[in-house]
This record gives sequence, C-alpha cells and structure tokens, in this order.
Amino acid sequence: MTLLGQDRAVAAFRAAWDSGQLHHAWLLAGPKGVGKGSFARAAALRVLADAAGPRIDLPGLEVPPDHRIARLIEAGSHPDFRLVQREAHETGANKGELRRGIVIDQIRKLQALFQSAPALSDWRVAIIDCMDDLEPQAQQSLLKLLEEPPAKCLLLLVSHVPGRLLPTIRSRCRRLDFATLDEASLDTILRERQPDLTEAARAKLVALAAGSADRALAFAELDLAPLADEALAILGRGDPDNSRRARLASALALKAARPRYTAFLDIVPPLIAAEARRSDGARRARALAAYDQARETAAIAPRLSLDPAATVFGLGTLLASVAEG
Repeated sequence: MTLLGQDRAVAAFRAAWDSGQLHHAWLLAGPKGVGKGSFARAAALRVLADAAGPRIDLPGLEVPPDHRIARLIEAGSHPDFRLVQREAHETGANKGELRRGIVIDQIRKLQALFQSAPALSDWRVAIIDCMDDLEPQAQQSLLKLLEEPPAKCLLLLVSHVPGRLLPTIRSRCRRLDFATLDEASLDTILRERQPDLTEAARAKLVALAAGSADRALAFAELDLAPLADEALAILGRGDPDNSRRARLASALALKAARPRYTAFLDIVPPLIAAEARRSDGARRARALAAYDQARETAAIAPRLSLDPAATVFGLGTLLASVAEG
C-alpha cells in the first residue's frame, strides 16, 4: 500500500520495526482524512506479514496484495489481528445504526486477544479507529492494557483530537504526527478514486479540502460543493436575514441527508480556519473564536446526537459572526 504524503511517518515506523525495538502502542495523531487509518492498516499488515516470515523485501509498508497474510486480513479472518471501530446496534429502534461510541465490551474482547497465544506468528496487532470514539469506561479499560502490555503486541491508536484523550493514555504511547496532504497528493488521490472528474473540478476540490483526502472525496461523492458555496457566502458576506443558514439547515435536516450532514460538520471548521489565515485585525480574531466553537460543535454533535437542523443553523451563525462582527 502506497501512503501518499506521509513519508516521514512511514520512515519512523519502519526504523522502529527494523531495529527490533518497536514500542507496544503508537498514537497516530493528526487531522481527519490524511491517511492515519490507512497507515494503521498498512503497518499492521507489514508487521504480521514480516512476523509470519519470510521478511518482505519491499520498501516502506508495502506487502504484495496476494500475500497470504494480506488475504487473511482482507477476509477478516486473521486470528492475531483486530480492528476496533464503532459497531452497529443489533436490536431495538436503532438496529443497524452505529453506536455513539466504542464501548467497554469491545476493549475487553481486545484484552482477550492479547491474553491468548498468537496463532500464525509470535505477534498480535490491533487497531482502534478511532480513539476519539471511546466511551470513558472503555478508555479506562484500555489504560490497563497499556500499563501492562504483553510481549510482542502492537496497538495502533488513531486519533483526530489526541488532546481529548486521558493524559495517562497519551503518556504510554509513542506519538506519530500526520501532516495535512499537499496539493499534488490530493490531486493524485482524486485522479485514482474519481477518474471522471475534470481538471477544473479536481482543482476546486483540492482547494476546499484543506489537506484532507476524506474531505476531498466527500465533496465529490456527496455533492457538497453547493453546501460549501453557501457556507462561504455566509462567511464572506454574512446572513442578515437568516435565509442562507435556514436553507442549509433545511437541506441537511432529514435522515436521508445524514451522510451530507456528517460531512458538512467536517468541512466548516477548515473553511473558517482558512478565513482566519487570510484575515487580520478584528476579523481574524472573530474567525479564530468562531473556529474554536465550530470545531467543538463538529466534534460533539454526532456523539450527543444533537438535532441536525439546529446544529447546522448554529454553525451558520458562527460563519456569519466572522463577516458581521
């Protein structure tokens, strides 16, 4: 797997792995959509493939796609690997919908993996994607595992906002920071994943993506450009009669619009941050204050199941506050 734009992270992990002194827990920190999850999966595969032998003679985290370990992980049947994510409700009115967070029982199952003997090599690997979804009890349960790690166990912990994790968790991990992607990397990803886009369309998506491949792809797949244009209009000219923010709230209020709503939460803070970078004086101060509030709203809204219409209207108000003062 080729990881565009994250050569430094790849080199740091490979150096640790090749040295035989691999830390048991790595905190993969950085903005959404810059490759942390892909890195975690590639690193897990490389460790388990090398451990199963013979070691792979390829650079970075590359593993041949037809490697037996790659096929097992792809099929979800590797006995020494776990991917921990939010799971869907199995019963009740919310059946099929993702839970608000990663619950303690999922971490207990992870502990069971690390307490059992490995099957295909002497290594066991788990990914938590992402740590920001861990409920408080789950964080405490994970801490016990981090404090007394078994030999030859690797935890790859993805976090978009590492500052919100327990300090005791952060202190027991080696942190690996991921930068936003450059324009060339974003353009390459869009060419591969959205081959029908015109050059002009790709250029617009790259400009709006703020270094995030997930954001660029969401713009393309969910037709977010009209929403972004509306948000930028509020940011630039305000919304004195509330009409623009009302249109946004109405467009994203229905359950069918939930994917676009979720993506909209993700794109508003970077739009405000870009405005802060372009501005100075009082406008810059307003943009910075709005950015902090927008980032907080975007982070808590999904977990607390806040009303989408009210949340979008509130974000529109923050956008307008930058222009209107």
